[in-house]
Amino acid sequence: MSNPDSFIDEVNEELKRDRLFAAFRRYGWIAVVGVLAIVGGASWNEWTKAQARAQAEAFGDAVVAALDMNTGAARVAALEAIASAEAGTERAGVVALLLAAQQVTESDRDGALAALRAVGTDMALPLSYRQLAVLKHVILVGDAQPIAEREAALAPLAAPGQPLRALALEQLALLRLEAGAPDEALEQFRRLLDEPELSQGLQQRVQQMIVVLGGTAARDLG
Repeated sequence: MSNPDSFIDEVNEELKRDRLFAAFRRYGWIAVVGVLAIVGGASWNEWTKAQARAQAEAFGDAVVAALDMNTGAARVAALEAIASAEAGTERAGVVALLLAAQQVTESDRDGALAALRAVGTDMALPLSYRQLAVLKHVILVGDAQPIAEREAALAPLAAPGQPLRALALEQLALLRLEAGAPDEALEQFRRLLDEPELSQGLQQRVQQMIVVLGGTAARDLG
């Protein structure tokens, strides 16, 4: 290659470098901001995860401490305090269910029913929490609520695909018995045995009710 050609190549390289440096000076801040955003986003994500983990651990510790109180009244008061502090969060639903159970133990039926109603109607809570609260409310309220109202409350829980379907069907069969329709109750208990994935405890209860109602246990309990 001749000297003139080499000189031209060197000039072209210099021009390219000049353009690159000029572009960097003009637009380089964008890349810097992008890097900072990535680093900052990752840091923020880790911080929020750590905060959530710390809150969950603190919540668990508080609940365990509440349930370890020496007296029932103290346990109820501690759980009420936690429920108040967690108001508006999913954790409040967990505490409300625990509170209702403790209130039943302390013979505070009205308080337990109120807590279960609050969970059952709180649309901000997961469906599983609300359905569990409705089921427990139906069982606890008993004949203080008309049979038709309890059946209406259980109907959505007994729909195909619902997680508490089998338990809701058991309660519906018991309500048929309470209504003075043992033949209908027996038929419902028999159909309940065909439900998939029955727990052994529920299967045993259903078999026992079938026998009590004059039917024959049709499935091996083993």
